[in-house]
Amino acid sequence: MDEVRWVQVQRRDSAADGMFWYSVATTGVYCRPSCPSRPARREHVAFHTSVAAAEAAGFRACLRCNPAGASPIEANIALVAAACRTIEQAETPPSLAVLAAEAKLSPTYFHRVFSSIVGITPKAYIDAQRAARVRAALDKGCGVTEAIYRAGFNSGSRFYAKSTAALGMTPSRFRARGAQETLRFAVADCALGSVLVAASAVGVAAILLGDDPEALVRDLQQRFAQAELIGGDPGFEAMVAKVIGLIAAPAQRHDLPLDIRGTAFQHAVWQALQRIPPGQTATYADIAAAVGRPRAIRAVAGACAANPLAVAVPCHRVIRQDGTMSGYRWGVERKRRLLTREAETKA
Repeated sequence: MDEVRWVQVQRRDSAADGMFWYSVATTGVYCRPSCPSRPARREHVAFHTSVAAAEAAGFRACLRCNPAGASPIEANIALVAAACRTIEQAETPPSLAVLAAEAKLSPTYFHRVFSSIVGITPKAYIDAQRAARVRAALDKGCGVTEAIYRAGFNSGSRFYAKSTAALGMTPSRFRARGAQETLRFAVADCALGSVLVAASAVGVAAILLGDDPEALVRDLQQRFAQAELIGGDPGFEAMVAKVIGLIAAPAQRHDLPLDIRGTAFQHAVWQALQRIPPGQTATYADIAAAVGRPRAIRAVAGACAANPLAVAVPCHRVIRQDGTMSGYRWGVERKRRLLTREAETKA
């Protein structure tokens, strides 16, 4: 056990902080495993299971890593958490200078610390919070203009310039839920059973897989309850053929225009999924970190489950932390076959 601990000390492993402490006989101090001080020689190091044990052995706390209190990482996390609360509760977005002053850090250092912990910049976090307020207001029935101003945007033009990235669609389409839209759709056979392809004037809005064509149509009707659904015309067959080809060879690049609809968080997750190279996989934790929400692993799994564009948005490339297959809304066996085909293509 001590040799394992020694390796963690050499690595300055912050994950071991709080699990044990080590003391250095030549300096008379004890430290946490992540201490940035110059490493001591192994023969001078002893390990302790608690702060009390280290101090009872006659060692004093290191001034650099503060082993008896909060670690530098924990302190930074607390500062960033406080900044996030300030952003979330503010009626108008606080400036970087204000946030840094509250944290008692320079703006440059605060920006670096915030970005490293949250995964996105303070400005991106502020934008995400304002977009969330817009979505909440629209869901409550507010008009688009009222929702935009409630969220703290000084003008509608500033929000509309980035509304697609924030909402996954324009505010009016987000609120309409498919009303006054026409979607063409068709059901066909593919390498994984049956596939339903539906498209709006913007692009492919749904690729659904299953064994029962009627169940796929019912799923589409529930997703776009307010839209007019019509059977695809002959010209639609070319798009369906491209989807079938993509399912048969999921590692290939596609040029399908996509009409991706979802919340800002879902949109961020689906964009992260599209960045996973064919033949490779990522964990839910990887995706959570990629979208700047490292603790939102369950939310990432929910976004994957809500993905309406099978294969085109490759949620099949996400696996559990232990490397095993996890749930797939279209069946784990389909997921396994897709990954196998991609691996074979890569090989």
